[in-house]
Amino acid sequence: MRLVLASTSPRRLDLLRRIGAEPARIAAPDVDEQVRAGELPRAYVLRVAIEKAQAVTRAADEIVLAGDTTIAVGRRILAKPADEADLRRMLGLLSGRRHHCLSAVCLIGRDGVPRTRISDTIVTFKRLSHAEIDWYVASGEGMGKAGGYAIQGKAEAFLRFLSGSHSGVVGLPVFETRALLEAAGYALG
Repeated sequence: MRLVLASTSPRRLDLLRRIGAEPARIAAPDVDEQVRAGELPRAYVLRVAIEKAQAVTRAADEIVLAGDTTIAVGRRILAKPADEADLRRMLGLLSGRRHHCLSAVCLIGRDGVPRTRISDTIVTFKRLSHAEIDWYVASGEGMGKAGGYAIQGKAEAFLRFLSGSHSGVVGLPVFETRALLEAAGYALG
């Protein structure tokens, strides 16, 4: 059985390797990640993870793994920032507040059935000063990241509290991923 990673994220690949999974190939899924009207954060992240897995063609001897991560402040979904102004808005919203990082994993097994798991991690940032927000925006690290931050990078300095899956906040909850791979019969190294 061969594993296909439906993601070009170097972070997801690194996290997979940490649990002994080496993809036979990597495919870039082409899906619309726009939030639909009235869509709640949990439903959104699960839908996108499933759509990413289904967007990749799969041979009979392959299983496909995809993931998606989003940040939720209440019912608001903070996707990837569109520009620096959007990043500043997001950091201001997260400043001194508790939020949820939802990280969904979808595995399509040889039977073609998508199976999912979700990690819900509570994260609290310290109250951020204007200078800290300026510093982080200038670093460029938050662009292209859900919620506008990378917990494994400079944003870790803002972390006051985390309850849940650190790897889920990075982009792939390894506990949930391992469970899906084992249930599919994939041999981990």
